[in-house]
Amino acid sequence: MKLLPYPLLTASLLAMWLLLNGLSMGQFVLGTVIAVAVGSVTAALQPAKPRFKRWYLLPKLVAIVLADIWRSNIAVARLILRKDQSRRVSGFVVVPLKLRDPLGLAILACIVTSTPGTAWVEHDSTSNKLLLHVFDLVDEQHWIDLIKQRYEHLLLEILA
Repeated sequence: MKLLPYPLLTASLLAMWLLLNGLSMGQFVLGTVIAVAVGSVTAALQPAKPRFKRWYLLPKLVAIVLADIWRSNIAVARLILRKDQSRRVSGFVVVPLKLRDPLGLAILACIVTSTPGTAWVEHDSTSNKLLLHVFDLVDEQHWIDLIKQRYEHLLLEILA
């Protein structure tokens, strides 16, 4: 591990420290220690590089997600504007996942959360199950199949 993994960040933090606290030997030493420590912590938090094996499937995933967001926006707007709100039932769905890659799970979380009417609530890493909230829950199995076949399957192919 390098002492200064991000030298520009370290220099910027030191400069900001000195601007805020004044220029003295003590502030310079303290600012240097803090800047180097923050740079090291930042390097430790750096995620692994994405390992997409099938890049050519990414445009397909993006197209599917954009179409689903569009359709979901219209569906949620209709539900909200509908006079009879008693027919709508919100609920939670537990979706068992095969996907374990942290990057894939993060992408799936972004997809689910950016689609109106659904929200990623929790992921249990021990059982690898996703707790999903659905604004208009008619059929639980439909949502399980949708997540697994429409998104998870494609993510598994892209990351495989």
